[in-house]
Amino acid sequence: MTETYDGPFSLLQMFWGSIIARPLRSALSVVAIAIQVILVLMIAGLTSGVISEWGKRVEGVGADILVQPPNSSIFFAFSSAVMQESLGGQLEALSGVDEVAPTVILTEPKNLVIVYGIDFKKFNALSKGFLFRAGRPFEAPDEVIADDIIAQTQHLKVGSQITLLNHPFTVCGIVAHGKGARYFIPIQTAQDIAGAEKRVSMFYVRSKGNTEATRAQILALMPDNSVRSMSEYVTLMNSSNLPQLRPFTRTMVSLGIVVSFLVVLLNMHTMVMERTREVGILKALGFSRFDVVRMLLGETFILTLMGTGSGIALTFLTQTILKQTNPGLTILISVGWIFASVLLAFVGASAGALYPALRAASYDPVVALAYE
Repeated sequence: MTETYDGPFSLLQMFWGSIIARPLRSALSVVAIAIQVILVLMIAGLTSGVISEWGKRVEGVGADILVQPPNSSIFFAFSSAVMQESLGGQLEALSGVDEVAPTVILTEPKNLVIVYGIDFKKFNALSKGFLFRAGRPFEAPDEVIADDIIAQTQHLKVGSQITLLNHPFTVCGIVAHGKGARYFIPIQTAQDIAGAEKRVSMFYVRSKGNTEATRAQILALMPDNSVRSMSEYVTLMNSSNLPQLRPFTRTMVSLGIVVSFLVVLLNMHTMVMERTREVGILKALGFSRFDVVRMLLGETFILTLMGTGSGIALTFLTQTILKQTNPGLTILISVGWIFASVLLAFVGASAGALYPALRAASYDPVVALAYE
């Protein structure tokens, strides 16, 4: 006997008819696949975005070299003030050094926002200086400068009273973002809060032009410390270059695949059980085992297309909403990750549909026709 369809269009109609005949089960498959895509894109986008944005903020300070304690983390939130502040004078004495800015790095525990304790004059001299949107530099120990993003997010104005690091501060100035931290307080105040008298977390250093030669001078002076050029640091601030983040990313991606696989497997298995008699009729009409597998995998293919399209659209919608509600949150959704999420969705869905499809193809037509 011959097949009952006469071309790709009829085959597509058959696929679509089977899908809309079971709207709830089809919708659950689409939602599961969309969740997988959203999970992959949001995890990858948040990881890449936060790291990239932090690297740009550090680069915007205007330094050429970062001097940190031995074995220090490239994530400044984990830095502690253990370096003697007097080392700054030794750095300034080097012939290749132009400016040195000692910095105490603190983290606000409530929202993990980075706070810099700085000598305003030295820190400001590293680049073209702070661009004040409003207000002035701090003049008292309990005054704080906020960047415009945190000011917008927290609805801060010059004169606002805030609690930072369990310490009351008055906002004296709002500056353009991109200078490392979100908040800046006097270095002496930061040392008092951290209990680190005359100690700092790191030194920002600007060279007189030859960064590598200056870096070599600093290493000769402080061989045990971590001395990185800014270009090296910015290169490191890429999620693909951070092995510490790979297990996390892979775990979340694997979780998405498992969710898609299980939901599609359950739905397809139930659907095949419900369609046992229908499969028997199709095989009696001339469908081969290959035709049955192709029919069921074709339906899965259409559901996966719908799910991936919905997932990508919802991801961009979520990105837009988060950007409006939290301007400081950066989500980078790359074309590479979009293709990867689509590929992973098809792999997970196909794996979930394969066993039920093979089982349906193995039905004996006589037994299937007698199935109630």
